[in-house]
Amino acid sequence: MSLTLPLLASAWELQGVKSLTVRPRDQAPIRIGSVTFEPRGDGRVAFRIELDHAQFTDHFLSMKEFKCLDGRVEIACHVPYPYAQPGTVAADDLAWLEHSLLFLYKLPTDFGAKLWNGLYFRFERSAQGLVGRPQAVDLNLISAPPAQLNIPPYRPALRDDIAPGARWIESVTIE
Repeated sequence: MSLTLPLLASAWELQGVKSLTVRPRDQAPIRIGSVTFEPRGDGRVAFRIELDHAQFTDHFLSMKEFKCLDGRVEIACHVPYPYAQPGTVAADDLAWLEHSLLFLYKLPTDFGAKLWNGLYFRFERSAQGLVGRPQAVDLNLISAPPAQLNIPPYRPALRDDIAPGARWIESVTIE
């Protein structure tokens, strides 16, 4: 019995190429790309995100081009983290991955980008991989470089939970 416990605990690992999928409300999941995880010798895992731009439409908002997912009720635009970051995670620290998958949302009728409508997907492990639930953030916080570039700026105190079903994208999964 003790031989099977480690196998069950390590069923899903931060290693290899994984599918990156958004799960919208009232729609089929949309595969938007992949995440490649490469373990390093220091206990950290390097990651690289590759978005499938064919799934996105281009929107020119507030003098900047965004790659967006068009929902019937809401548009969600990927906001690349604009500063150098290590591109690594650990089993108990997924912050840089979460910062790499920032989005903003807007209604189809809204003009421009409203950076206070930011979405931060906080990841938790599941048996199949990682599940990111949306939290509200103000993306204006990263309009200027943070004082410490080596610390992810969106700490828990700067994020607010979002009620289930309130946003078009209900979760992001990495499986």
